[in-house]
Amino acid sequence: MGGEQRFGEFVSVRRHAYVAELVLDRPGAMNAVSTDMARSIGSACAALAEDRDARVVVVTSTHGRAFCVGADLKERNSFSDAELVRQRPTARAAYTGVLELPMPTIAAVHGFALGGGFELALACDLVVADPTAVVGLPEVSVGVIPGGGGTQLLPRRVGAARAAELIFTARRVEAAEARELGLVDLLVGEGEDRTEALALAERIAANSPVGLRAAKRALRLGHGLDLRAGLEVEDAAWRSVAFSGDRAEGVAAFNEKRKPKWPGE
Repeated sequence: MGGEQRFGEFVSVRRHAYVAELVLDRPGAMNAVSTDMARSIGSACAALAEDRDARVVVVTSTHGRAFCVGADLKERNSFSDAELVRQRPTARAAYTGVLELPMPTIAAVHGFALGGGFELALACDLVVADPTAVVGLPEVSVGVIPGGGGTQLLPRRVGAARAAELIFTARRVEAAEARELGLVDLLVGEGEDRTEALALAERIAANSPVGLRAAKRALRLGHGLDLRAGLEVEDAAWRSVAFSGDRAEGVAAFNEKRKPKWPGE
């Protein structure tokens, strides 16, 4: 399994065996998310969500100095109010597309990841960053709010008060502090964010695809629930895998001291 598939002009999906790389590829604008690019992200995510061979997705950038600088404000400046309203579902679908991918997701961040760019990273399960990373949600400095999930995803990572401080001040956070605050999960060597994220994805992809998706579902659905309700979510996820082909193969492989060959069902 390999190759590359384009989704419009600015997004592609590269395959690395069971790892899919969702590539942000608008280098002329530092990956600013235009309407066309948002539509392409949504389309790529819809295709990935249905791809049973994709066990892990890594979101990367082709721009050397940016992961993504957020919404295309030059385009936004040309919109009438009616056009902005019409564009909103397309923009929202890009962020929810990443957020709702059923398999584990990793963002590989270097350079600027601001506004909607950081929201794309926050929509992932894990964020790998190099020392050049600068993250933040500066939307209130231009008269709006984080509208790609930031007001909901950031407090889930760092707590309500820390999220409020970061959103209200609109400040940019450099890599070392971002790691300290939990805005990113792994800090790697300069220029190694993509390589390390793909390596992490390969380690994850060696595990049961059925188990990975069920574990993600339990983590996501159980977050914020009281313990008893969360354990019910976990039990439902367990029941969805307990009688799967993957479970039977995993137990057999363990007892036979060999690597499992996951049926993925």
